[in-house]
Amino acid sequence: MTVEEFEAFYVQAVARLTGQLYVMTGDLQEAQDVVQEAFVKAWVRRGRLERDGQPEAWIRTVAWRLAVSRWRFRRRSADAWHRGSDTAAGHVAPPDPDHVVLVGALRELPAQQRRTLTLHYLCDLTVEQIAGETGLSASTIKTHLVRGRAALAHRLQDPRMEEAPDV
Repeated sequence: MTVEEFEAFYVQAVARLTGQLYVMTGDLQEAQDVVQEAFVKAWVRRGRLERDGQPEAWIRTVAWRLAVSRWRFRRRSADAWHRGSDTAAGHVAPPDPDHVVLVGALRELPAQQRRTLTLHYLCDLTVEQIAGETGLSASTIKTHLVRGRAALAHRLQDPRMEEAPDV
């Protein structure tokens, strides 16, 4: 992959990969950081990326692994759990309530279910492609999809909606 080809690949893939990792991690800043770091790692091996045939999958996998490593490091480090006080400089519009509910529901899912749902629905990967990318069996992927959908369906039920009586 030439420098120009890599730059073009970066331009067309960075936003999509960042969005996918945001859904997987639930943290936009973290997603941006790990995707950028994965692209830096890809730059070094850009000649091999084209031969491997799936540079986007490689970067997504590396970014996911970086996110997991960072999470484990923060978990072991008590200092990382203490965040600074409110330092918001200006007014920020509140997020859309539906977005808040969806993000909250996704955060309640186990990480592997959240990742599997993201790869399937956001990245539009098949069960076999997800299995190849994650190293899990196809049956495990199917189980994560079924359980994740069921958990989201339960969490995203609108309590204001009641079943209509049979007429």
